[in-house]
Amino acid sequence: MTDKLNFGKTEITKLFFQILIPTLMGMVFSAAFVITDGIFVGQGIGSDAIAAVNITAPIFLINTGFGLMFGVGSSVIASIYLSRGQIDNARLNITHSIVICISFLAVIWTFVTIFAPEVAILLGSSERLLPLVVEYIYWFVPFLVFSAILSAGLFYIRLDGAPNFAMICNVISAVINIILDYLFIYVFEWGMFGAALATSLGYIVGAAMVLIYMSRKSCKLRFIAFDLTQRSRALISRNIKNICKLGSSTFLCELAIACMMFVGNSIFMKYLHEDGVAAFSVGCYLFPLILMLNTAIGQSAQPIISYNYGAGNMQRVKKALNIAMTSAILSAIVIILIQFFFSGEMVAMFIDEDNPAYTIASKGLPLFALGYIFFAINIVAISYFQSIERATPATVITVLRGFIFMIPCFITLPIFWGDKGMWLAVPVTELITTLYVFFIFLKTRRKSSYDKI
Repeated sequence: MTDKLNFGKTEITKLFFQILIPTLMGMVFSAAFVITDGIFVGQGIGSDAIAAVNITAPIFLINTGFGLMFGVGSSVIASIYLSRGQIDNARLNITHSIVICISFLAVIWTFVTIFAPEVAILLGSSERLLPLVVEYIYWFVPFLVFSAILSAGLFYIRLDGAPNFAMICNVISAVINIILDYLFIYVFEWGMFGAALATSLGYIVGAAMVLIYMSRKSCKLRFIAFDLTQRSRALISRNIKNICKLGSSTFLCELAIACMMFVGNSIFMKYLHEDGVAAFSVGCYLFPLILMLNTAIGQSAQPIISYNYGAGNMQRVKKALNIAMTSAILSAIVIILIQFFFSGEMVAMFIDEDNPAYTIASKGLPLFALGYIFFAINIVAISYFQSIERATPATVITVLRGFIFMIPCFITLPIFWGDKGMWLAVPVTELITTLYVFFIFLKTRRKSSYDKI
């Protein structure tokens, strides 16, 4: 299972793609299962169903945010420990991370499930969509803790030197979900219950694979037992504080997407009603193409950057950043072109052409795609700052693009540009944030030159 990667000596380009290819394959399958889930829901249940799933999306993204926050934060710290030969500290760090993450999320999602109707209304559900949203919450939210285990665990497996096994975990989880989606929706005709259950079972299997791998004695970066003495509790508190500090921008990235969906759903509901939300849902279902691609690039560069930063080899850090940024921009351009030329065909996968939501989505999708290049730059920049323990700029970038700029853009642009303004709100937000990212890098470069003088 272990691929024995040498983060300190292997040539950077070779090392980056050794991690990227399996990571990207796993992400592609994750994106495929999200998109396929949308296709089955939209075609098998209806446009109201796909709108209902999009209403619940912020819950899933918040959960993923917690999983990624604990995964990124603990893996950055563990990378630095490993570069210094402190293996036991690395093991203890990831163990504390996964235990606290699971415990915290289990409590939160229990309360959300109990108060499902109230939560659905809070998320912006209309009366027409409410029964579908509530049914989905009942059979999806209680199992989200397994999704968080999978999200965090993949960082540990890649850091342990087994990116191929991390890919397998993602692939198997995705394939199970796709197969069960077809069976539960088309064969058994279980509707929203079937769609939610299929996704949940996929995550359960993926999480089980992570836990089994990380519990083996042959695993270098494995989970270990710990006590709850006063000294141990103080260590746990310190570890979790550092993990959350380093991983907070990743959590905020997911929260930003949740904010995008929540505010977007509200704006589209206000101007275009349920058909508008269904159309926006198509854009949100296709968004994982660019999201997971750039996440894969950032996650592939992260252990390389963190390890060499801990070892003090900044030339390797700089080269890893350059490769990651170039890869992200080129891949974003490819996806933009695909959505520009095949927007109608892509929308038709989710919604019938005679549905009013089809026309809205077909016109809006190319506009929505305009922000992908800027999104790619911003995500790689955030990952870089996390990897070198600079949590503040990573957090600032995330807050700007996810909240400070996005909410005003969603509110004001439709006033000036009508329907186009709703679709352009996210691209404009990402563009403004990218300008700020360039400012940070320019400022850092000038400071570095001054220090050398």
